[in-house]
Amino acid sequence: MSNPENQLDLAAVRSRLQGVTGREYWRSLEDLASTPEFHDLVNREFPRQALGWSEDENPVEGRRNFLKLMGASLALAGLTGCTRQPTEHIVPYVRQPEEMIPGRPLFFATAMTLGGVANGLLAESHEGRPTKMEGNPEHPGTLGACDIFSQASVLQLYDPDRAQAVTSQGEIRGWGAFFSTFRQVLTTQKGKNGAGIRILTETVTSPTMAAQFKAIQKQFPAAKWHQWEPAGPHSARAAAVQSFGQPTNTYYDLTNANIVVSLDADFLASGAGYLRYARQFSARRRISAEKTSMNRLYVVEPMPTPTGAKADHRMPLRAGDIEEFAWALATTVQAANGPKSGDNQDIYKWVGSIGKDLLRNKGASVVIAGEYQPPIVHALAHVMNSALGNVGKTVFYTDPIEADPVDQLASLQDLVKDLDAGAVDLLLILGGNPVFTAPVEIGMRDRIQKAAMRVHLTQYDDETSTVCQWTLPETHYLETWGDARAFDGTVSIQQPLIAPLYDGRSAYQLLQEFTDTPDTKPHDLVKGYWATQHQGADFEAWWRRAVHDGVVAGTALPPKTPALHGNAISQPAQKRKLNGKFEVNFRPDPTIYDGRFANNGWLQELPKPITKLTWDNAAILSPGDAHRLGAVVGSMLRLTYQGHTLKAPVWIQPGHVDGSITLHLGYGRTRGGKVGMGMGFNPYGLRTGQALWNDTELEAQKIDGTYLFAVTQNDGAIPNERVLDGSRHIIHKGELAEYLKEPESVNAGAEAPPHGLTMYPDFDYSKGYAWGMAIDLNACTGCSGCIVACQAENNIAVVGKDQVRRSRNMHWLRVDTYYSGDAANPELYNQPVPCMQCEDAPCELVCPVQATSHSAEGLNDMVYNRCVGTRYCSNNCPYKVRRFNFYLYSDFETPSLKLLHNPDVTVRSRGVMEKCTYCVQRINSAKIDSEKQDRIIQDGEIQTACQASCPTEAIIFGNINDPNSRVSKMKAQKRNYGLLQELNTRPRTTYLATLRNPNPEWES
Repeated sequence: MSNPENQLDLAAVRSRLQGVTGREYWRSLEDLASTPEFHDLVNREFPRQALGWSEDENPVEGRRNFLKLMGASLALAGLTGCTRQPTEHIVPYVRQPEEMIPGRPLFFATAMTLGGVANGLLAESHEGRPTKMEGNPEHPGTLGACDIFSQASVLQLYDPDRAQAVTSQGEIRGWGAFFSTFRQVLTTQKGKNGAGIRILTETVTSPTMAAQFKAIQKQFPAAKWHQWEPAGPHSARAAAVQSFGQPTNTYYDLTNANIVVSLDADFLASGAGYLRYARQFSARRRISAEKTSMNRLYVVEPMPTPTGAKADHRMPLRAGDIEEFAWALATTVQAANGPKSGDNQDIYKWVGSIGKDLLRNKGASVVIAGEYQPPIVHALAHVMNSALGNVGKTVFYTDPIEADPVDQLASLQDLVKDLDAGAVDLLLILGGNPVFTAPVEIGMRDRIQKAAMRVHLTQYDDETSTVCQWTLPETHYLETWGDARAFDGTVSIQQPLIAPLYDGRSAYQLLQEFTDTPDTKPHDLVKGYWATQHQGADFEAWWRRAVHDGVVAGTALPPKTPALHGNAISQPAQKRKLNGKFEVNFRPDPTIYDGRFANNGWLQELPKPITKLTWDNAAILSPGDAHRLGAVVGSMLRLTYQGHTLKAPVWIQPGHVDGSITLHLGYGRTRGGKVGMGMGFNPYGLRTGQALWNDTELEAQKIDGTYLFAVTQNDGAIPNERVLDGSRHIIHKGELAEYLKEPESVNAGAEAPPHGLTMYPDFDYSKGYAWGMAIDLNACTGCSGCIVACQAENNIAVVGKDQVRRSRNMHWLRVDTYYSGDAANPELYNQPVPCMQCEDAPCELVCPVQATSHSAEGLNDMVYNRCVGTRYCSNNCPYKVRRFNFYLYSDFETPSLKLLHNPDVTVRSRGVMEKCTYCVQRINSAKIDSEKQDRIIQDGEIQTACQASCPTEAIIFGNINDPNSRVSKMKAQKRNYGLLQELNTRPRTTYLATLRNPNPEWES
């Protein structure tokens, strides 16, 4: 929650931090400044805004918006007192499928692509409807973990706002009418060799689709295929050509990397292969009696990221200065001959110790360039990795995974030239939304309308659909067959789990219309292609295995060692001066990406890592720049760049570099669904082809007006906790060297009352199962994947921006961010906070109807049918992890959304309290299976939803009565501690302290 009327005194913040030593943590600048708004928030269990529709309510964001947003996972029944569920009629199977057992889910391997890169998944299906996504352990890109986009994709499948009919000029038509018109155009084009045909797609890595394009090229040799991926690896692709003379795919293996240097690369939380990188990186951060070494991470970046939060040394730098840093580092490791001094002396002070660290770890280090950096920075990273002997050890090169690795910006510009020349008779746009995402100077909205026939295959009626004559409903990836390559080239089979809900067609089917066999089904297309590639004897057995595993064995692209060109790195570019202006940084949004997930309520309401913003983007700047502009959180700015103007609200981010403003793409949608429409502002209106990621010359001027954000950072703040007071010991931390000498140092000063000091009656949990959880803060990156996994598993409702602003969000799990140190460059710490499952639970004593009670296995259970909504339990919970349904947030009416719910979890109604249950439905399922087989549950047999999705394996769940279980071993470590353990609640969920591995030469 943010109220611009309470002015934030940044001078007071700086003054308060001066001279502070010891354990000090703060959660936001409002927290640090002790604003009246913050104290009012933490001192009241239900803040002022939660008492009703308050006077400050914006009519656009308030009740009307609440009703408008109910299209995806929001309550269509609305603000009524009656919450009786509608009558439902059941119909038995006429003939039940053999493999289907009611109440028992089936799992099918499939894959989802983002930016063309496939992530392998296991889709959970209940009676023929997919309800949950898990990572595929057999897939090299996921290793069993699951990202937020894959988790939330199941909501996208059932979204009632999806395009549901073929339309022509806005009127509903049938597929027959479209194909009749389409084939007439193709007949005409055959006489022209397809000279008037243009096909525009996003990045394609599908081998089957690549074969289709080759077949089309034979029939229509003059036709052209163009690609545009707004958040694609444009710089990396250009750098490969610059460095090696050919398109080349780069990926990393962090298993043996002792030293990692990130040049504005958020490789732990975004990009191709990040789930694997996070797993490998975190494995090197685990400390135990047998393993006492850690890797070391250096990060330079303009804005804090999850990767920066894990850094042992983080250096805020403007994106435009990272090229100078890369030159200085390359010079230090003797990989280049660049300048040894410059205007920013900090750069040359930093690179000395980093360079020595790299040289001491030749072949066991890696330099990773971020996609948002220009090609020269990527080229310098290639040169450094080569000089350090990392190629073939921590850095690997392969042929490109794209079917056609072209310069996509140039490809889009070529299409525009043909449109201007009137040379396009048929423009077929397969997916994407180029009118919204193309560089602003192209003017794609007007250019597209110069094509004679315009066809858009899309999941949503969006901005591009408005300028096309034909809008065709596209299938979801769970509705059609397909294939695609992972980050290393491994091919995944995309297997459907449900028939198309809205009679959609896939891109494979539309491309097949260009051939002599237009009626071939997607299954036959994919299977037929691989029949031509398979060289073994029994193709059917091989095909069944590939579909079952979700991975085509042996298809990873072989590593190669391309030779570096002598002119791979040119002379350093002249440094760009700000001259009183700002640098602008464009970034894909952490939750809605490039805008394609804007209508996904789960992702809109997911707090973004670091900022914790929901339902919005912002002009993000440093505390220093905010002070110079006279701006506070929620102030409005007029941003001007290259003649284009945009109004945006201010968000002040500790750790953001001075002189730079970060803008997240994807918001400001005008079409594409009721949930995302009208949220935030549109930075694509400033983004040009010459500066896809960053540039200088941005002017920022404060203007009249304020803006209200919905922020969760201060939700659940510990009552009465004094800022800069370490007595609560929320975060336990230490340095590796100190910990190895004195393991107790990370818990120094923390109070743990003796076991017998309690008024609660003692209970013997030593028999049977005793469930517990341990969360390793040294591994957690704060990616928030656990939050979406919990939401999907437990039917958690979306409440909308206005309700989040009133602290009524329903997430059972939150990830808190704490800061320590100077606001200009603080240390960042993430802490997932589910229900602690306290053995001495304060919530249980105050419930008048025993709706919350304790099980013999140590679970703090919720009986929804008993709850009368007094909220005493939440008031008595020191961890603030309980959630109350103030209104009927759950959707009982929308037909498609009924298919979304997990049948093993009750859908809660108005007036009911809810919270984390350790996924008790999974526990009970495992207990039933083990009892039928007359055995005990094995360690690792039960995984909670948050645990299963975690890429770093930071969350471990199991039986603490089993001394050999992984959770017992984690709890036995010296780093283990309980949150607020001085309250003697005896939480079953505990944490392992976080450690950093700083370079001892750094300070010197």
